Amino acid sequence: MLRSQRTEALYALLFLAPFLVHLGVFFVFAFVRTLGFSFTDKTLIGQSYQIVGFANFVQLFQDPRFIAALTHSISFMLIVTLLQTFLALSMAAILNQRLRGITFFRTVYYIPSVLSSAAVTVIAIWFFQKTGFLNTFVGWIGSLAPVLLTFLVIFALAQALQVGWERMRGLPVALTDPALATISLAVGLALTWLLVALGAVVPREAQPPEFTWLTNSDRFLGVPIPLWSIIMLNTFTTIPTLMLIFLAGLQDIPKSIYEAAAIDGASPLQQFFSVTVPMLRPVTFLVITLSLIGTLQMFDQVALMGDAAPLDSIIVLAYYVYNNVFSGEGRVGLASAAAIILAALTFAIVLLQRALGISEKAH
Repeated sequence: MLRSQRTEALYALLFLAPFLVHLGVFFVFAFVRTLGFSFTDKTLIGQSYQIVGFANFVQLFQDPRFIAALTHSISFMLIVTLLQTFLALSMAAILNQRLRGITFFRTVYYIPSVLSSAAVTVIAIWFFQKTGFLNTFVGWIGSLAPVLLTFLVIFALAQALQVGWERMRGLPVALTDPALATISLAVGLALTWLLVALGAVVPREAQPPEFTWLTNSDRFLGVPIPLWSIIMLNTFTTIPTLMLIFLAGLQDIPKSIYEAAAIDGASPLQQFFSVTVPMLRPVTFLVITLSLIGTLQMFDQVALMGDAAPLDSIIVLAYYVYNNVFSGEGRVGLASAAAIILAALTFAIVLLQRALGISEKAH
């Protein structure tokens, strides 16, 4: 090897050294040590421990709380990944339009991702209380149901009459024509206000539902109601980051492809499914992969919930590991076995997504 090549390799190693040391200590060494502990009965209290083979893994699958944590983690992963991907792509498609003030809306929609997870979770605990914002808001919307229903009926009738009149005149007007919809909106608002002022339409008395989100023992689609609260919270805080990734991918798609599709007579909806979605396959693969890994390792929002919700209703694998180490006698061996299962599950699901899921190549 030439002297210049050795010097270049030396400088490369020097620049890589901090990362390699961090990787070796906090990942490789930690993983090997965890793998070793998973075959022992080590605890935080006792200094000595013995090798117990696969006893910890057998005990895990006999523990109802571990089964609950495993089920919750998989359910959480599937639901949040689906919601995050769909909503992030939808928001990115909307914010990719050339509209006045679009930069402001992009900034506003990204704010949830820069907020402190602890602060957002504390706000969420109040949000989901029995007398919190969500139930109060639902009660307020319910009180306005007669007014909203009246407005929708007037709007639909006005739009239908206008579209029918224009078509009678021989004009090919769509049912969702924006110009006619603006007129229908103004007519709906004006007539609704008049009916409310005359007392023909009267709002109901606000009655917030007495629904407990965080202490409810019921299930929806097999998932505990308290866990649904964390699903909504996690989706809200992570969509903006994934939206930015999709937005960067959308801006890399050549405009000429859309122009060619428009010349061929493709509608905006057809362009989205036939051009945008196929061209975003590499970005979608990245988003889904990041979402799968992130949701399986979700810990902080469950930990910050504290006693606001029953542990067995919201526990996931990452918190199960933490709870076994830092409660009671500190069962390090059992927690290490659970951590290995979590790592293996994450690795297997990512490989499965790579083999059978969204392709990495655009079409």
